[in-house]
Amino acid sequence: MSVGTFNETLRLLQTRGVVTVQRGPGGGLFAAEQTPMTRLAHSVLALDASEGDVAQALRIRNALEPLLWQDALWHASPADVRDLRACLEGMAAAATAGDADEFVLANWRLHARVADITPNSLLCSLYVALLELVERHARAVRPQVDVPLAQHIRDRWRLHGAMVDALDKRDEATLLRLVAEHDTTTVVGEE
Repeated sequence: MSVGTFNETLRLLQTRGVVTVQRGPGGGLFAAEQTPMTRLAHSVLALDASEGDVAQALRIRNALEPLLWQDALWHASPADVRDLRACLEGMAAAATAGDADEFVLANWRLHARVADITPNSLLCSLYVALLELVERHARAVRPQVDVPLAQHIRDRWRLHGAMVDALDKRDEATLLRLVAEHDTTTVVGEE
């Protein structure tokens, strides 16, 4: 193994709180005592992403949505809103092209960008970890809807656009109503 690979592996293990390095006499590489945050992160990473895990991750992620969007409402800068609108443009392009897979990816980029706005690092980390779990394992799952998929995609794009508009206007009541409408708990794999 090259020195560079070893050093990068060591850095990654330190970042994840798995090991500590102590210098000097009696020093060395030691297993770290894991903090509750590290144990939580490892628990999320350990999910095997069975259909049940994905459904549970979606349910928890959806429960966090009101907190996340409310934080974004309070903390979004004009630059943040511009970035969210750029994400919406990606969703619109995918909807126009009828590309459901690209639409889902653009949608997840929007949600990850909303998560970046919150100053609450625990909320952001947990939300993004759940989002990544769902993204990795539910991409091919199509929503179970009563309208044609193309119509459903357009409806979801409009809903997300209205959410960003409400955030931009700092209209908390409208935003929280739209977030509740956005809840996809009953539809596995749907955004």
